[in-house]
Amino acid sequence: MSLLDLDTWSEIAQTVRRNRLRAALTAAGVFWGMFMLLLMQGFGNGMENGVQRTMGDFSTNSVYLWGRRTAMPYRGHRSGRPVEFSNADTDVLAQLPEIVHLAPRLQLGGYRSPSLTTHNGKSGGFPVAGDVPAYRAIQPMAIDEGRFLNDLDLADRRKVAVLGQQVVDELFERGEAPVGAHVTISGIDFTVVGVFHSTIGGDDGDRFNSTIHVPFSTFQQTFQYGDSVGWYALTGRPDVDAAVLEAEVRSVLAARHGIHPEDERAMGSFNASEEFTRLRKLFDGISLLVWFVGAMTLLSGVIGVSNIMLISVQERTREIGVRRAIGASRQAVVVMILQEAVALTLTAGYVGLVCGVGFLEVLSQVVGPDSEVLSEPGVDLSVALGAATLLVVLGAFAGLLPAIRAAAIHPVVALRAD
Repeated sequence: MSLLDLDTWSEIAQTVRRNRLRAALTAAGVFWGMFMLLLMQGFGNGMENGVQRTMGDFSTNSVYLWGRRTAMPYRGHRSGRPVEFSNADTDVLAQLPEIVHLAPRLQLGGYRSPSLTTHNGKSGGFPVAGDVPAYRAIQPMAIDEGRFLNDLDLADRRKVAVLGQQVVDELFERGEAPVGAHVTISGIDFTVVGVFHSTIGGDDGDRFNSTIHVPFSTFQQTFQYGDSVGWYALTGRPDVDAAVLEAEVRSVLAARHGIHPEDERAMGSFNASEEFTRLRKLFDGISLLVWFVGAMTLLSGVIGVSNIMLISVQERTREIGVRRAIGASRQAVVVMILQEAVALTLTAGYVGLVCGVGFLEVLSQVVGPDSEVLSEPGVDLSVALGAATLLVVLGAFAGLLPAIRAAAIHPVVALRAD
């Protein structure tokens, strides 16, 4: 008996036709299990793609660190003392070999605080940040017109600005060239040298697109911040773990500002690597859960196949007895039942697989690639192949018990059966 034997498939078809309703209901369980497995995998991938799109090219080994207030007294210093960074701290950190990009930063009014900016009678409140050229390597952005800040801007303390696209949309007329124009920030005129948009999606992307960047040194001088540094953004070498880099920077700054080594509240920090690791573990967990739930759903359908095969064997006791009486071996009977189970499982599962993939393709076209929640839901070829392999294994499992029972039927007893 061979899978390529037309007589074999004819017998399987006849068996199914004799019990159309029962076979259809059983196949529906396998179909639904495969459909749900593909659907859950697709939704999981879509959510992961949406998160990755939101983060864009965000540097995964970046560290952000800012001063707060000490919570512990140390070496004559009282607790509750504010921790304020300066240019001298920047010079020290710049000597650390683990750091690749170091960006001291300042912002008018503090984090996320808008400042009044005007141009030709139009005005708006936008965050204004003092930055250095290295910041572009830490916070990904695409330059649409002109350029970003450069070293000469900092050295000469130039009053130049790089505007986010949202700032341009609100302050400039349609078709008006922003590069070379002037904007007034808190009463000070700046020349626009570039326009950018963030490659990150979501609320963070909108916030970055509404930001105005000016040279860090110009910011300190023009807005009377002296040599203050608001916070640091930095990235390390690829071979340096971000957690190790964060600990090193905190240690250096703690020693410079007389902070107790165990005072965790004196400086706030954000480690992008840890966040990415958490997200990676979350989606790995979701993937495992999806496979488990999908496999259990599929298994319930396969158990239905096993039950129908047991009933089929019972109804075909006389037929099996005749086969054994005319020379069919136990192995031939086992193969016959296994083939029927695998054929029924594969057919229903394949239809479920095709419908699942088709549904995800339609859904992907509906939501589009720019969705922040469900971007390009779909499944990889490896997942489809894995599901097909799982079908074969479960189909064989479904037919195993009925096949063993069929092989155990004695020809003489079978021929006496009603």
